[in-house]
Amino acid sequence: MHGPITEAIQFIDLNTYSIVFLFIVGFIGGLVSGFIGSGGAFVLTPGMMSLGVPGTVAVASNMCHKFPKALVGAIKRYKYGQVDLKLGLIMGVFAELGVQVGIVVQRRILEAWGQAGSNLYVSFIFVVVLVLVGGFVLRDAIKMKSSEGEGKQGSRPETLAKRLQRIELWPMVTLKTAKVRISVWFLLPVALATGMLAATIAVGGFIGVPGLMYIIGATSIVASATELVIAFVMGLGGTLIWAYYGSVDIRLTLLILAGSLFGVQLGAIGTTYVKDYMIKYVMATIMLIVAVSRFFAIPKYTNELQLTSFSAEQVGVMTQVSFYVMCFALLVGATIILVSLFKARSLEQAQLATARG
Repeated sequence: MHGPITEAIQFIDLNTYSIVFLFIVGFIGGLVSGFIGSGGAFVLTPGMMSLGVPGTVAVASNMCHKFPKALVGAIKRYKYGQVDLKLGLIMGVFAELGVQVGIVVQRRILEAWGQAGSNLYVSFIFVVVLVLVGGFVLRDAIKMKSSEGEGKQGSRPETLAKRLQRIELWPMVTLKTAKVRISVWFLLPVALATGMLAATIAVGGFIGVPGLMYIIGATSIVASATELVIAFVMGLGGTLIWAYYGSVDIRLTLLILAGSLFGVQLGAIGTTYVKDYMIKYVMATIMLIVAVSRFFAIPKYTNELQLTSFSAEQVGVMTQVSFYVMCFALLVGATIILVSLFKARSLEQAQLATARG
C-alpha cells in the first residue's frame, strides 16, 4: 500500500510568505499551548491546512513536532514530581494502539476517496470536536466566572472516578504519584480514544487530560504532566508510521517547532498572571473561531468529491473566508493572551510600587 499513498500526497511549495505564516502559526500554537496547557494542535493543524497542506501531512507533521517537545516537558515536570511514570507508560502503550487504528482509518479513506476525502474527514472531525469541546469549555468558563469558585468545578467527575476505583476488576494497578488504585480496564478506553483522536487530527490531549482527571482520578497537575509522557510515546510511534508512508514534511515540522518554542515560554509565563476562567475563555474563543474556519473549507472538498455542486466562484470565496477566519483566530488568540499578560503584569507592578511607597 506504500506506493499509492505516497503518490497521492502532495507537499506544498514553500515561499517567503508561507514560511513566515507557518512560523507565526507555530508561535501562536506554542503561545496557546503554554497558556492553556494543551498541545495547540487545534491551531497548528488547521493553520497548515489553510495553506493547502493535505490533512494527512498536516496531522503527521504536527505529531512529529510534538513528541520531542513533549519529552522535554515530561522530563522537566518529572523533576518536579508531577509525572506518574507508570500511568504515563501504560496509557502511552494503549494510546499507541489507538494511533495505529487512527492511521489505518486515515489510509483507508485516502485510498478510497483520495486527498479530498482525507481533507474532508479531518476537517469534519475538527469542526465537531472543536464545537463540542469549545462549547463545553465556554460554559465552564462562564460558570466559573459567575461563581468565582474554581474549587466547585469537577465534583461530579471526581465522584465517577472514586466509584470506578472501588471496582475490583483484575488486573488492578497502583499509581503512587497519582495516588490512585484502579483497574487497567478503565485506562484502556481513555488511552485508545486519546490515540485515535491524535492520529486523526493530532489533538489527543482533549480526551487524554480530562480522561485522566475525571475517569482515572488524577489531579489536574498530575494529569497534564503525565499526558506529556503519553504524547511522547504515541507521538514517536505515530511519527515513525506516518514517516514510513511518506506523510511527514520535515520542513513544516521544523518551522512550527521553531515558532512554538518561542511561544510556549511566553504562554507559560502568562498563566501565572491571569485567572483560570480567563484561560478557559481564550481556549473556547480560539476553538470556536477555528471551527468556523474549517467549516468554510469543507465545500471545496465536497465539490472535489462531487458531493456538492457549488460554483468555482462560490468555492473560491468560501476558501478565502476560511483562510481569513483562520488568520483572525490566530490574531484574536495572540491578542487576548498578550493583553491579559501585560495587563495583569502591569497591575502586579503597580501593587508592588504602592506597597513599597
